Amino acid sequence: MSDDFLYRQIADMIRREIMSGERKPGSRLPPVRAMTKRWGCTLGTVQRAYHELAQQGLVTSRAGQGTRVVERLPIQGDTPLRRAGLVHRAETFLLEVLTAGYSPSEAEDAVRQALDRWRTVAQTPLTQAAQKLHFAGSHDLVMAWLASHFGEIVPGYELDLSFSGSLGGLMALAQGRAELAGSHLWDEESDTYNLPFIRRLLPGRRMAVVTLAHRSLGLIIRPGNPHSITGLADLARPGLRFVNRQAGSGTRVWLDAQLQRAKIVPRSVAGYGDEMLTHSEVARAIAEGQADVGLGLESAAHLYGLDHIPMTRERYDLIIPEENMALPAVESLLAWLSSAKGRQVIMSLEGYQAGETGSFQWVG
Repeated sequence: MSDDFLYRQIADMIRREIMSGERKPGSRLPPVRAMTKRWGCTLGTVQRAYHELAQQGLVTSRAGQGTRVVERLPIQGDTPLRRAGLVHRAETFLLEVLTAGYSPSEAEDAVRQALDRWRTVAQTPLTQAAQKLHFAGSHDLVMAWLASHFGEIVPGYELDLSFSGSLGGLMALAQGRAELAGSHLWDEESDTYNLPFIRRLLPGRRMAVVTLAHRSLGLIIRPGNPHSITGLADLARPGLRFVNRQAGSGTRVWLDAQLQRAKIVPRSVAGYGDEMLTHSEVARAIAEGQADVGLGLESAAHLYGLDHIPMTRERYDLIIPEENMALPAVESLLAWLSSAKGRQVIMSLEGYQAGETGSFQWVG
């Protein structure tokens, strides 16, 4: 393993320990020589890792006192590190409640209710257990928002999300595990989204293809673009770390096609095998310094205070079997998509366009 890669691993490990609270403010980092023995590397490699952490304002070094975690983490201001720190705090809470026996759904409900109290919005409790509308498919921030507000749109229902990738969503429909799916699979031959894949994976079935939104997909980078990244060709540049989406996701399908067009061999891209399940996880990895660049939504970059280089504008569709179009929850969802309120919510997300939201066509 090269020292250039190893110093980043050391810095990433210590950064995670600081952000998670494992290393307390003011605590001393191991001496450089101790770290060289632990990692089997040179003094310069450890010093370079400590220097990177110091540049990020996480540690400070003083003569005779060694290198220590700063007393006050740099969370003031709107920075990627501040947002990553907030995610770590949320994960600490989530781990605590899951360990206590609560489910992720219960934890999400509790946070939603607490937020509602802070917003002083009264909410009438349901008189009976909510029914569920099951969604499977590609990660999308509109769908995540809908899951938190579905009871307001469709009283008595909740939206059960499974972000399993675009292909995973279509397979869930084929297997009857979901009432609707979300997909943005680009077909290179026809230069269209979703329709060829629906015909291949769901032959003989009549499907409604409803446009949720158009989204800006591109390269997520650190603020100010410190590595001077301009396009996909830079992914193979030595010294850059990429973070990928999982196989079967629409983002991965598009990326692989573009790499093939540009004659870039995936193994030449450092980090090509590092896969994340959502656009938010890609952005978080970059915000925390685990990677330098990833392919994802402009909205995810914005949430973490990162920059975004647009590459394409993609169409994200909801795929709904004909027999499910008459379900009350589906009818209410489609009505919301066509409403001024629905378009307003979608347009509030960075990089989203709602010009065709709610329009649909039949396939099969």
